[in-house]
Amino acid sequence: MRQLRAAWRLLRVLLHVLHGVAIVLLMFRWLDLAGRRRRVQWWAARMLRVAGATLQGQGTPRPGGTLLVINHISWLDIVAIHALCPQARFVSKADVKRWPVLNRLVDAADTLYLERERRRDAMRVVHHMGEALAAGDTVAVFPEGTTGLGHELLPFHANLLQAAIATGTPVQPVALRFSDDHDEVSRAVAYVGDTTLIQSLWWVACADGLRAKVSFLSPIGSEHADRRALAERLRGEIAAALPPADAA
Repeated sequence: MRQLRAAWRLLRVLLHVLHGVAIVLLMFRWLDLAGRRRRVQWWAARMLRVAGATLQGQGTPRPGGTLLVINHISWLDIVAIHALCPQARFVSKADVKRWPVLNRLVDAADTLYLERERRRDAMRVVHHMGEALAAGDTVAVFPEGTTGLGHELLPFHANLLQAAIATGTPVQPVALRFSDDHDEVSRAVAYVGDTTLIQSLWWVACADGLRAKVSFLSPIGSEHADRRALAERLRGEIAAALPPADAA
């Protein structure tokens, strides 16, 4: 029965992805910015539901130009954030542009792409991030640079924080955790190592009582900050907001 339930969830997820692509291709050109964001939020919230997950939000995203700094666990991170903050423009690895079907959804969310293999590309992305922040956009980054298991934070890379410092934009740390009926830190969501997207989708579909908690913490000023010191402070704020992995 559990596998049957998981197969049904996975089918609904795939249909919802196709529904999202249809919205992007057929409707987005006719919608204003507010209308697009409402669609992004609706689609993300429903994606969590059809995958069998519930969402708990704490705090609120800062309005106006803000850099969101988030711990990274899974592809579901972006879905959870967009369900609460649809205006967030994520910085993502350029590989995503080559994903079939899903790349349409990623593009529709005004994603900024980073070519990790090109050392100088970070400078280009920081420049575009600065322009977006100065224009009042919300930009979101994962400073760990890769996904972790969720039990503890990886070191934070400071390079992309320069966009906030250069524009004097506040930085808002966001603590993200997935749990389920069996684990305080859900193993079903882990997307690390050689895990494929298909494997991850199946594990998520199999999870019992999957829960996503997103905590928007107090914004921190960045003007004239040292980026490495700021990265360490942000890492500490997020770590303090996450309960111990073995907490009940």
